[in-house]
Amino acid sequence: MRIERGAAMGARNPGTVMLRWASVVMLVLGVGHLALLTLFSGADMAAWVGRGLWAAVPLELGGAEPSAAYLRNEVAFWAGPGSFAVPLALLGALVWNLAGRGVAVPAWVGWTLAAWCLAGGVLLVPSPYFAGVAAGLLIVLAARRDRARGRRGPAPGAPAGPRPPGA
Repeated sequence: MRIERGAAMGARNPGTVMLRWASVVMLVLGVGHLALLTLFSGADMAAWVGRGLWAAVPLELGGAEPSAAYLRNEVAFWAGPGSFAVPLALLGALVWNLAGRGVAVPAWVGWTLAAWCLAGGVLLVPSPYFAGVAAGLLIVLAARRDRARGRRGPAPGAPAGPRPPGA
């Protein structure tokens, strides 16, 4: 029943559809990044469990030249759990949830995501970062559409949830 209501709300509110597309892009980028990391660096990540998780990726400042194994271990961490993938997937899930409830996502979230992904895409070419720019711009467009409609909270008929002070 909840899916039908979300689908009907999406049909009435193009901003919801834009937010849902933005969240799909973010979820695919985040989860896809983690899946590829597991495929390519799964052995390094499994070694963390074998050594015990505490300080499995030690931070070494200065000193001797790092070994290839040390660098591979660092890359596995910074390309996976220490990367953009987990927060991006969480942001995608949050935007999906807010869109389903009819809650507007602020434009600054979209602008920040677009700027971050543009910088990442310029620094790392070729890169799927540019897909994140599209997700950010979809959030901005949805926020503008919602502002033009005068809607800042849940849409009529949407389940009420906790509201921040002043909303």
